[in-house]
Amino acid sequence: MAFTSNLLHHSATAAIIFAASAVNLVSAADLSAVPSGSYQVDPTHAYINFQYNHLGLSNPTLSFDEFTIDLNLDNSDPTKSMIMVTIDPNSIVSGSEIWKEHLTSGDWFDVANHPEISFQSTSIEAAGDGAYLVTGDLAIKGASKPASLSVTINAAMDHPMSGKPVIGMDASGSVLRSEFGMGKWAPNVSDEIAINITAELIKAE
Repeated sequence: MAFTSNLLHHSATAAIIFAASAVNLVSAADLSAVPSGSYQVDPTHAYINFQYNHLGLSNPTLSFDEFTIDLNLDNSDPTKSMIMVTIDPNSIVSGSEIWKEHLTSGDWFDVANHPEISFQSTSIEAAGDGAYLVTGDLAIKGASKPASLSVTINAAMDHPMSGKPVIGMDASGSVLRSEFGMGKWAPNVSDEIAINITAELIKAE
């Protein structure tokens, strides 16, 4: 009887914890928890990475150190929001100075002539449970092509330390580098490049 009582007690406690967690997850994805307006990336809590396959042997992951992410949020209808990403390709983190010099040269990002990568949203579609499909124009090395990002809102709340409204998000997508004049060595080095972003956006003053 004592065992049954303890089991029921622990089961009830677990159910309460699970229910509370479910409520937190629902509210975390609810952008109505923060006000509409302009949000800017927190540079100390944001990362833009990309990955490719090298000869079927490895999947190198590179990143950019200098970028901005600006969100104009409509919290009553997030699909009416706008997002803009700009990246300094010369800030690429490759793990090797020799490789960085190569990637920033005319064969690849050609930073001397094209010092900025940009993504400007053109449409946002709700995909349920805090998920959105963000489509926009991606400009790299003088070429602009449509691209899509699958975005998940991790949390939207007043920051527990600063008290400012903050939004946490993850985004992922892929592009073909050959569409931007960087098709060298494909398909031995994969043409498809995976993009992953995780970021915290803080309400602008």
